[in-house]
Amino acid sequence: MEVCSLFPFLCILDRKFIDDIQKSSSLPLCSPRLLCFVHIQVLSWKPRALYFPNFATAEQCESIISSAKPRLKPSTLALRKGETDETTKGVRTRYLHASEDVTGVLDVIEEKIARATMIPKSHGEAFNILRYEIGQKYDSHYDAFNPSEYGPQKSQRVASFLLYLSDVEVGGDTMFPFENGMNVPENYDFKECIGLKVKPRQGDGLLFYSLFPNGTIDPTSLHGSCPVTRGEKWVATKWIRDQEQSDADE
Repeated sequence: MEVCSLFPFLCILDRKFIDDIQKSSSLPLCSPRLLCFVHIQVLSWKPRALYFPNFATAEQCESIISSAKPRLKPSTLALRKGETDETTKGVRTRYLHASEDVTGVLDVIEEKIARATMIPKSHGEAFNILRYEIGQKYDSHYDAFNPSEYGPQKSQRVASFLLYLSDVEVGGDTMFPFENGMNVPENYDFKECIGLKVKPRQGDGLLFYSLFPNGTIDPTSLHGSCPVTRGEKWVATKWIRDQEQSDADE
């Protein structure tokens, strides 16, 4: 699968592209090769990960939390062979479509994510709102599905956008254990909190790609959430696929 024609940002995301955005104040804010955002930080090239400071306001974040909190359910993870639900024990989640949010905040955020990624919002799954309390974590995993492990898929996850809805006093970092092209060792238990770590900050966004431009899975996109050791963590995840989504697909 060649994804360049559908997801141009994935294929033009290179050092020169980012330098053009970050170094030239004379460039237009919106054009085929530029985002409608100036504040972008490159966190990593392996995986391709970008950070968007102040992507949402504190009021927007609190509104999303209020919408999700009454109907939280135990979170689950698509399990590899030999895994159990211990992977996400205690974590609570709520799936929300933008159309379900009467405040309209999720619709605003969804539109902004579409502009940031240059991917139509019709390719996004419902928002996955997650709450982590003390001691809770998410073991390392891939957002993309390897058919050899999970079977045939109707569509594939191309990218993930995480919006941090709260600060965390201590812990709760998003981590990429094998950044910079490190090979996954056979004895890695998917639990250790190592590698590139991104500290949650309310209102900031994290975008990373699960696929290479040729459509194969990027092994360095393996990621997880370190345990929260003080405070509480809230995050809204938008998974973006290679095909348009409907409610029936999720």
